[in-house]
Amino acid sequence: MLLMAFRFTRTLSAGMLAIIFPYYVLRYLNYGPLILGLLYTAATLATAALALFFGYLTDFWGRKGTLLIAGVILPLSMLLAVASARLPFLFAAAMLGGFSATGARASGSIGGAAQPVQIAVIADLTTLRNRTFYFSILTFTGGLLGAVGMLMARLFDVRAAFLVAAAISGTGVLFVLPMKLRSPRAESSSLRSLKTIGKFSLTGAVNGISQGLLMPFLIPFLLIVYHVSRPHMAVYGFCSELISSAALLIAPYIERRFGFVKGVAYTRGLGAVLLLLLPLTHVFKLALFVYLVTPALRVMAVPAQQTALTAMVRDDEMGRALGMSQVARLTASSGAVAFTGYMFDVSDIALPFYAYAAVIAFSLILYYRFFGSRPNLRPE
Repeated sequence: MLLMAFRFTRTLSAGMLAIIFPYYVLRYLNYGPLILGLLYTAATLATAALALFFGYLTDFWGRKGTLLIAGVILPLSMLLAVASARLPFLFAAAMLGGFSATGARASGSIGGAAQPVQIAVIADLTTLRNRTFYFSILTFTGGLLGAVGMLMARLFDVRAAFLVAAAISGTGVLFVLPMKLRSPRAESSSLRSLKTIGKFSLTGAVNGISQGLLMPFLIPFLLIVYHVSRPHMAVYGFCSELISSAALLIAPYIERRFGFVKGVAYTRGLGAVLLLLLPLTHVFKLALFVYLVTPALRVMAVPAQQTALTAMVRDDEMGRALGMSQVARLTASSGAVAFTGYMFDVSDIALPFYAYAAVIAFSLILYYRFFGSRPNLRPE
């Protein structure tokens, strides 16, 4: 329950931030899409480095202390963002808090450096049989609060929203203090699951490229192309997050019915096809429909992926495995974020959508090549 409360405060504040940050940069501070893209890129790279650092801390120092440090960083970054409108402060805040939007809220994007230790803790508290179920439930309920956070963003002006989000995420740190967590300590710095970690890291890197190409820019796309106002975007963001959260409840069925590889192929393949429609048409209702459903298709198979990774590496290597996978995904996504930021800045909005579809196709080939259609979920 304490871990749930910690996660929920982070996703609530991150949901607010997902809406207010692009408006803060583009409208309040009057910077362009290129600056927003560079901020996302810097945040992505910093999140990758912090995720690897926290992964090592998780294995060698312990789960609780690592969770506490990761929890403090997010509210501090939000306070820093409103302390000054100067770019150095904004870059520092984005890098500390991971304002990268390259994934689900507080799950690899905003505050995403804490993701490896959170997954390791959940894996410690569950069994292989019920792990996907708990990953789905926790992500589902967290997503609901992320959606509420997006809706809350319309209640405050931009600076006040940052302060409210910081207070909420800061409260979450208090829930870490009474936690009693099992902490398997690594006996060696060598990795016996290195081959498996390499496979997940490579597929994660390709996934990161696809994430960076479009996920941070779906809201700016609607803002630039259709001039959607912040109050309306908050409602649309709430609905998208709600749909994504509900879709996660299907994850255990997808794992049982198809396995995690086919689940990734079916859901992300369909999402790529839908996203191809955005540059080919200029119908707002269609664009809004695609915005609402494609994040759900992207995250639907994530719990099964998390179960597969945690099942196929050793317990005392889990933090490092999760950290390395996160590094690969976020580092790869940073270049894609910068590319799309530049394309949007020069008004070539269509190319990132075509590139996204091609990268998704390549990633699915890798999944089948590395894992087959039904991988054996145990350490090699």
